Amino acid sequence: MHLVQVLMTLVAVVVVVLMARPLGERSGVNAALILTVLGIGVSFLPFVHVEALEPELVLLVILPPILYAAAVNVSLPDFRAEIKPIIRLSVGLVVFTAFVTGLIAWWLLPIGFAAALALGAVVGPPDAVAAMAIGKKLGLPRRVMTLLEGESLLNDATALVLLTTAISAISQQASPGGVALGFLISVGGGILIGVVVGFLVNKVHTLTNDTTIATGVSLITPWLAFVPAEEIHASGVLAVVIAGLVIGHKAPVVQTASARLAQSVNWRTISFLLEHSVFFLIGLQASQIVEGVHDAHHDTASTWIAVVVIYLGVVAARFVWVFSSYLGFFGRHRRGQQNLSWQQAFVLSFAGMRGVVTLASVFLIPEDTPYRDVIVLAALFVTVASLLVQGLSMPWVVRKLGVVGAGVRSEILQEAHIIQRLAVTGKKRLDEVAAADGKPENESDQAVIDRLDTLNQVLANRVWERLGRQSDGEAPSHLYRRYRLEMIKAQRAEALTMGNERSVDYEVLQKVLAGLDVEEAGLESAEAAETLEPEADDQVMTDRCVHLVDTDGWDPAPLSDVCEDCEAEGLTPVHLRLCMQCGYVGCCDSSPGEHMTKHFKESGHPVLRSFEPGEAWRWCNVDHLLS
Repeated sequence: MHLVQVLMTLVAVVVVVLMARPLGERSGVNAALILTVLGIGVSFLPFVHVEALEPELVLLVILPPILYAAAVNVSLPDFRAEIKPIIRLSVGLVVFTAFVTGLIAWWLLPIGFAAALALGAVVGPPDAVAAMAIGKKLGLPRRVMTLLEGESLLNDATALVLLTTAISAISQQASPGGVALGFLISVGGGILIGVVVGFLVNKVHTLTNDTTIATGVSLITPWLAFVPAEEIHASGVLAVVIAGLVIGHKAPVVQTASARLAQSVNWRTISFLLEHSVFFLIGLQASQIVEGVHDAHHDTASTWIAVVVIYLGVVAARFVWVFSSYLGFFGRHRRGQQNLSWQQAFVLSFAGMRGVVTLASVFLIPEDTPYRDVIVLAALFVTVASLLVQGLSMPWVVRKLGVVGAGVRSEILQEAHIIQRLAVTGKKRLDEVAAADGKPENESDQAVIDRLDTLNQVLANRVWERLGRQSDGEAPSHLYRRYRLEMIKAQRAEALTMGNERSVDYEVLQKVLAGLDVEEAGLESAEAAETLEPEADDQVMTDRCVHLVDTDGWDPAPLSDVCEDCEAEGLTPVHLRLCMQCGYVGCCDSSPGEHMTKHFKESGHPVLRSFEPGEAWRWCNVDHLLS
């Protein structure tokens, strides 16, 4: 293929991927599923010729950045807390599925057990992208998502090691001792190189404040880990994942804010294009794989029966493994953690969609392997069937079983809890620094301190405002954001006018515009103040303080339906709060009067409750905890 054709093909794939996203949002169908079906349809067009998928393209070029982008965003504490069930899924389940599928294929197809085991290794690992994309869209519980994330990061390494062993057995080059040694080198070497690369990259980030250099290092990091590991016959996949976990965990400490922002934007774009492109590539392989089986003159009925049974075996193996482990592992209660319900275990079992690694790795099986074309067809069928059958029915299964996460309101409550803690910490540090510098020497110094104190409180109030129901007008933070965005738009237009007039230096103008862009991006990233619908069982549980425990079950009669102090002073409250001890109704801290806070300082009554319709969360003013 000429270079121009390659470039045009890449452009065409990117265009298709970009179009699939809004189509998926409008239709409610995941974009990955749309791209898979579209790819299958395109592959059967008579004027379309698609080259066979090169496994090196996927395993060396596409897979490392996808895994790295996922790993750097995984919570290492969550990962460590669930390491045992994650290993059972990513290692035990993959091996179990490989042998179950291998035995089925060995029984149904005239192939050796080594080739059947190779097929089992190929279809063993669920795909990281498919499960996570659908799971996040459906709002699955945090623990289920952690298990899926952890499993999808590590299971490819297990499958590739097992596949390499099976291929060696096909060529009669494997021995029990060699297999054991190869496994130790693969796992141990991958972990070691991942840790070393993660440490070295973090060290580079501590030595430079240059955003360009930091971003450049980030972009090559997946291959810095993958290539050396593969050269010593260790697991490059495992090395990339470990490096990503180490770097992501230390990024808030060792990287500058601008570097983190730049890398976040770059990796979101790269991940989106690569993750969705691979599903289109999967679909494009359909025509030539089906034609290959047809040209080999295999019995059509028995071939298709075999691949369907293999797919059912893959699905059944996951259910058997997860539910056999359910009572002993996934359902076990751990300190600070709720049990995994049978409904959640069912969803975890059902979320076993296969992806591009399955289709790429099957082409590593030697071409002279008997019935290789059927093995490839089976890999394609398992991949496509799992994406379409499980992917399309997953929303229905989740809704039917009622497996949902904490909900939007609960997430905002958690965010409010975090921001409030940070606000208290920031105020404390501001007071310490001001005290260390001595009493402000002039009014301008005091004005700076007051301004920082006000900004700190505004940031804390902004999240609380999203929990309320604004009946008259907008919340202050929303109004500020809307007005400031209009100001920035006018300021940018004026700056561009000055540039067209050539009255200022262009480079200086670019710096000013960059400052406006940063401020605008920050304002746009903040979610609009909106009215949220009540959600069932939507509360945040935190460490309980004595004041919250003491007021459990209290239901004081409100002394009024409005903030009487606001009415007496001619002020308009933003949201209302109820004192859990005496029933006083006052306005929140986003209101001009801040009467509930004044009531707390005067009365010492610690716990308040939201007095807005459909809300029942409580807040302790003493311990700054939410319930």
